[in-house]
Amino acid sequence: MSAAYALTDSWTMTRRELAHWGRQPVRVLVGLVFPVMLLLMFGYLVGGGRDVEGEYVDYLVPGMLALTMAFGLEATMIAVTQDLDKGVIDRFRSMPMANGAVLVGRSAADMLQSALSLAAMIGVGYAIGWRTQGGPAGLLAAVGLLLLFRFAMLWIGIHLAMVAGKPELVQAVQILVWPVGFLSNAFATPHSMPGWLGTAVEWNPLSQTATAVRDLLGGPGGEPGHIWAAVVWPLTLLAAFFPLAVRRFARLSR
Repeated sequence: MSAAYALTDSWTMTRRELAHWGRQPVRVLVGLVFPVMLLLMFGYLVGGGRDVEGEYVDYLVPGMLALTMAFGLEATMIAVTQDLDKGVIDRFRSMPMANGAVLVGRSAADMLQSALSLAAMIGVGYAIGWRTQGGPAGLLAAVGLLLLFRFAMLWIGIHLAMVAGKPELVQAVQILVWPVGFLSNAFATPHSMPGWLGTAVEWNPLSQTATAVRDLLGGPGGEPGHIWAAVVWPLTLLAAFFPLAVRRFARLSR
């Protein structure tokens, strides 16, 4: 099947997912509100990170933007397992459809919601006093790094969802994301942590993305050398998990 047919089929599956938004607006709204609540909670209730030079909000917001890209995967993970569990994939297989178009459609819809979440978070960040110093080019580059990280996390989630196999098991798998999210520099600098923990936190891919975003936006805690790491880490994860997910989907949908 040609690439043009594959793109058409993937776009059809994307429109299918977007149609679900109209029937389930609460799910979309929760996905937008939850990261905003985290930002406000850490900014006002738990704010005041140790060893942060400058305004803490300028350190916190980029970290929260990166953290948002790691969370909220369960909606797509559950949708994939439900399609497999309820026989939806079997019906699609009877049609002349490109293999993997369902997964691409799911991921495209998720990426669109992730972009909306970033827009909401950036707006709230500005409302609570956060300001960027990197200009429009820096902001666009930062958003690109954040969406790249989300894309990698998304395909890890899709693969793990198919390993879990059942929608009710996805929540247990999603718990694995929490250590990645909170063992990072999203809220505090690694220098304020015990030595072994700070080292682990610095190697966290989420920390690499957060540090690179801080640098691009001119905030405290930014280090130029982390931009390459923020690109290499997601691409490496994608190279590992994208083919795993596609192959597993092909086996499960036979």
